[in-house]
Amino acid sequence: MKRSSRALDYGWLPIAALLATVVSGCATPGATSQTNEVPFDQAVTGAVDSLVTQTQRIPAFLAKAESKLIKRAVVVDPMIDASSGQQTGVTKLLEQRVSARLTSTYDQIELLPFSGANLGKAQYLLTGTTTTVPAQSSRHSVRIDLALTELKTGNVVAQASAVARDEGLDSSPTAYYRDSPILVKDKYVDGYIRTSATPPGQHGDADYLNSIAAATVIDAAGTLYNAERYQESLQEYNEVPASPAGQQLRVLVGLYLTNSKLGKASEAEEAFSKVVALGVSTKFIDVKLLFNPGSTNFWSDPKVSGVYPMWLRQIAREAVAANVCMDIVGHTSHTGTESLNDALSLQRANYIQQRLVAESPLLAGKTTTVGKGFHENIVGSGTDDVRDALDRRVEFKIVPCK
Repeated sequence: MKRSSRALDYGWLPIAALLATVVSGCATPGATSQTNEVPFDQAVTGAVDSLVTQTQRIPAFLAKAESKLIKRAVVVDPMIDASSGQQTGVTKLLEQRVSARLTSTYDQIELLPFSGANLGKAQYLLTGTTTTVPAQSSRHSVRIDLALTELKTGNVVAQASAVARDEGLDSSPTAYYRDSPILVKDKYVDGYIRTSATPPGQHGDADYLNSIAAATVIDAAGTLYNAERYQESLQEYNEVPASPAGQQLRVLVGLYLTNSKLGKASEAEEAFSKVVALGVSTKFIDVKLLFNPGSTNFWSDPKVSGVYPMWLRQIAREAVAANVCMDIVGHTSHTGTESLNDALSLQRANYIQQRLVAESPLLAGKTTTVGKGFHENIVGSGTDDVRDALDRRVEFKIVPCK
């Protein structure tokens, strides 16, 4: 049977041909990458089909041609944006499209919900990321990375990438990430991102893989938060294991958010202090301190900025308690001229320094200010709304004292 030109472009085999392939040895398949821009759904189809095609080189994955199909159980750790670590409308769409393609086309694969119980049943873990790729024109593209990892060994068995046109894709963060006071990105999230781009035959990130059990509880808690079931979400966050793998920014931020939503101010402040302490220990924390356009005044809506004095109080206290020095780095979104944003970001950093010194005078000689303008944008959309709130952040970077 002759394959279509589309099949050849993506390098995938129809399922019948795939199952009929006679495999010998244990050769490691190579990762595949489609670099020309195509519509989003077409890019997802190509990446998924390429991912599955690579498994034809893995004898344990496929049933023998003459026997009944043996399903291989796969769990999907919810997909994220590689630049911000957030779940967004785009990452949720990617996960939906990937799952639909796998379940509708590949009978040998059984997708299981991402839960602790299913980790013991599944053979493979599927991860995926999206990354915005800046373009010369106003239109960007989106890179998709998918990886299939064997849970027993931690080895990546297949990896595929594709590039999609950004045709009105929704980059808005989910409620949890929209409400988060900080950039929720630590070694565990970075490990997820690295694993999704790891070539076949190599081991996935150890920190990430060792935290999978905790990640299932964190995901359940985040799902409840997004559904505005805050009490249940808080209970789930409190159930995250007390092991090192459970000491993640996602958990501490979740405790802060759920307690805030439930009106538990003292518990929320305690949780935020732990967020800051963890940031200090890892040498940086990016805080979403939003200002009125073109000014150093905090955002006028007290529902947004009313908690900022508490945030700054805890940042000052933790910095003094840890006896550290900090660079206070201002950032702006990509709107307006370069010179204007460079000056504005420095002015905002200076204002935050003044507020911290007012809280703890000891910080007067231990903080310096830097303005980065829009040169280190994380999102880079220039939309000046919830989608690029992370670009309008203030970074507290721990540096050696002079």
